Amino acid sequence: ASWVPWAAATAAAAVVAAMLTGGLAASRYEARLGQMARETAAVRARLQRDEAALREQVAQYRGAVELLRDPATRVVDLQGAGPSPEATGRMIWHEQAGGQLFVANLPPAPAGQAYELWTLGGVAPQPAGLFQVDASGRATHRVQATGVPGATFAVTLEPAAGVPAPTGPIVLASR
Repeated sequence: ASWVPWAAATAAAAVVAAMLTGGLAASRYEARLGQMARETAAVRARLQRDEAALREQVAQYRGAVELLRDPATRVVDLQGAGPSPEATGRMIWHEQAGGQLFVANLPPAPAGQAYELWTLGGVAPQPAGLFQVDASGRATHRVQATGVPGATFAVTLEPAAGVPAPTGPIVLASR
């Protein structure tokens, strides 16, 4: 039986080839499964961020709707000025409850700067918060009540930390 060693060697070679092929296939599938797991985790994280942003946006809109239900609430339009004539804004304002500012068509603030809202109508302009716009030029900003009757509003471009009095160009102003 001179063919027995040859058959045994052939069988051994087939087993080794099958093991190598199986190992390569398994490692390739493991690598692909790992990649799919990382992609799934990234998608899940992005969805969680998007969901949080949408929840925040819905809360802002609910706040605006609540303000609009009160007959004492007024809507103040803001027009673009200076370097941003195409910008628009709308303040939903209640003297005791505060308000919600909605802005559109403002370019993103340069690095190190932010938009600052001002309440006008008192002795001097009062800072009412800093905000940034998104890539499409939109922003919403919640404003606390100031106690200034008949207040009007302006938005300027200021240093990112804010300033106690306006120093930058006016980009939006009440009519």
